[in-house]
Amino acid sequence: MKQVKPMKLMALDQEDLQVISSMVQDSVLKLADIKYLPAERRLVLTMNRYVWENDTQNREARMRARSVLSISRVDSVKVQKINQANKEMVLSLLCVLFEETSAPAGQLTLEFSGGAVIAANIECIEAQLVDLGAVWETENRPEHDLED
Repeated sequence: MKQVKPMKLMALDQEDLQVISSMVQDSVLKLADIKYLPAERRLVLTMNRYVWENDTQNREARMRARSVLSISRVDSVKVQKINQANKEMVLSLLCVLFEETSAPAGQLTLEFSGGAVIAANIECIEAQLVDLGAVWETENRPEHDLED
């Protein structure tokens, strides 16, 4: 198996956050792997990240890595279309977005397939993405049907 350097990124502005969003696209996780820690003002998602940076044009290297996305300076969190009682619910992360409301504060939105959303009101952008260990091969490469 090809060696992959573990991902370790930090976002402090919208441009940085777009890079992290592209790295976590198509990550899968269970609802139980999402923790909101109000005392720490942190939202933490532990996920199986598709390793897009290693996906070659010929699609030979299909891999996932166990990763953590940590969002700091979180004031509140709201969810939409997520049954919070079902901790085994599997979510597929599509993107991470930020909309400034009162600079540098704003709303960070995690959009998942099926219309599920987690919206966090944040003081400012401060997010980290870290791979936890070795990658593993996966048979499936995420694909999106862009036709409605």
